[in-house]
Amino acid sequence: MSRTLRIAVFAALVLVFLPAVPAGARSQEADDATILHVLNRVAYGPRPGDIARVRAMGIKAYIEQQLAPEKIADPDVDRALSSFETLTMTTAELAEKYYRPLEQARREQQQKAAKDDKAMMAPDPNDPKNLPPEAQALRQNAQSVLQNLMQARMIRAVTSERQLNEVLVDFWFNHFNVYAQKGAVNEYLNEYERDAIRPYVLGNFRDMLGAVAHSPAMLFYLDNFQSVDPNMSARQQDERTRQVQQRLNNPRARMTAEQRERAMTQLEQAKKNAPRGINENYARELMELHTLGVDGGYTQKDVQEMARIFTGWTIDQPRGGGRFVFKPEWHDPNAKTILGETISGHGGVDGMREGERALDILAMHPKTAHHVAFQLAQRFVSDAPPASLVDRAAKVYLKSKGNLREVTRAILTSPEFFSVEAYNAKVKTPLDFVVSAARVTGATIVSAAPLVQALRANLGMPLYGCQPPTGYSTTADAWVNTGALLARMNFGLSLVSNQQQRAIRVNTLALAPDTSQATRDKLVDSILAGRISPTTSATLEKAPNSTQLLALLLGSPEFQKR
Repeated sequence: MSRTLRIAVFAALVLVFLPAVPAGARSQEADDATILHVLNRVAYGPRPGDIARVRAMGIKAYIEQQLAPEKIADPDVDRALSSFETLTMTTAELAEKYYRPLEQARREQQQKAAKDDKAMMAPDPNDPKNLPPEAQALRQNAQSVLQNLMQARMIRAVTSERQLNEVLVDFWFNHFNVYAQKGAVNEYLNEYERDAIRPYVLGNFRDMLGAVAHSPAMLFYLDNFQSVDPNMSARQQDERTRQVQQRLNNPRARMTAEQRERAMTQLEQAKKNAPRGINENYARELMELHTLGVDGGYTQKDVQEMARIFTGWTIDQPRGGGRFVFKPEWHDPNAKTILGETISGHGGVDGMREGERALDILAMHPKTAHHVAFQLAQRFVSDAPPASLVDRAAKVYLKSKGNLREVTRAILTSPEFFSVEAYNAKVKTPLDFVVSAARVTGATIVSAAPLVQALRANLGMPLYGCQPPTGYSTTADAWVNTGALLARMNFGLSLVSNQQQRAIRVNTLALAPDTSQATRDKLVDSILAGRISPTTSATLEKAPNSTQLLALLLGSPEFQKR
């Protein structure tokens, strides 16, 4: 990296924490600075020509257009995603074609190692590096499912005309976060985003809450698929043990030594795999993260009662591409009390009604309205959104019975959204930065793999890779440090220098034919709406060539904000 770029990184670290100093109050009139503000919040930033397009149609019309994505044609995205057959496949279909063949190959490898007289000296059969070539091919095939989903997310974010929809898909997935690397979650991830998140981002919150609650991805991630009434668990375990012990002790069974050993193994496996009783993970996160919020007024007793309500919500064949199923025999049929309201106990298949009633209560609770309103306002307005805005948005939520389109509209058309204080008040997450850089440079994407890799390897925000249920932070303190800004500068340089030109191409010379003052002014106008600090301006003057000029703009403190 050149000395100019290194200096720019340290300058950016200082300046990115400074508040923006806009020339005057923002309004809904179509001046370029306001249009850029809207595009940086409602969308992932502008593409070449977007500012002029929004100026022509008007900001209000643009926001209303984005609030109705079902009416927006998206042929470029449809064309780009047509080659990813996995995106439209069910979890069962994915398991049959991609995951089960790999598991079978692994089992065969393990059996082969176990029979080897020199098994103690043999390579670990569980290490992917030790798989035979045909199994390695199956492994790559299985990995392509998640890779396709990651590329599709990036392609949509960069190229979709339905920009608000894509921003909200990221927001709501993060709100209902699951971690791809936990067990079989990755096998359910495709269906989770497609069927439980995407259809509802501008729909009804209760519908999305229910879709998430029924999703095998969430049930597996937060372990609810193993949650069982302790009394039922003990009885089941006793029955399994009794049956196996009866076989072992029956002299008429005439079991061979091999059969006896197999029965003993089954007995141990039954003990190991038996449901352990109630698991509170989902119940806790349902209230703390998904609905009421950390200060939502619930108690540990409410968590315990909620966990009892959701016993029996599980997965048929959890590690085999299964689907949601309610098991009445696992459910605690006794009455429960949550948030001061008693829910009558139900036995049999009616037990699932308890969970649905609990979701109804949570979805329309005033604390949930406030929590959802705060989170959305924090995404679109500022890290500490005005209480006046949050309160109004919460009222819209309750009045509309959780209509997320109306809540989002209330925020995006509010005076607070267009206020001086909101201008450049948010720092871009790595995802925001990567997508906005690709958009503003008019990058042509043949493969989004380099974008996926940059987020995973260099920028600290791998897609579907946040382990805790809190999801990724969206506030500045999580993302602003010297190392992060250096990584962003390196990404920008890689992008505009076409280091991955077979996958992503930027017409650098069309954007910056030279480094003259006229070219710099044009770039600052189109990328930053003409607003830069004297420090950034002085840095741009030192750019030795067009490539570094663009890289410095993408690494500037102004471009890190939205």
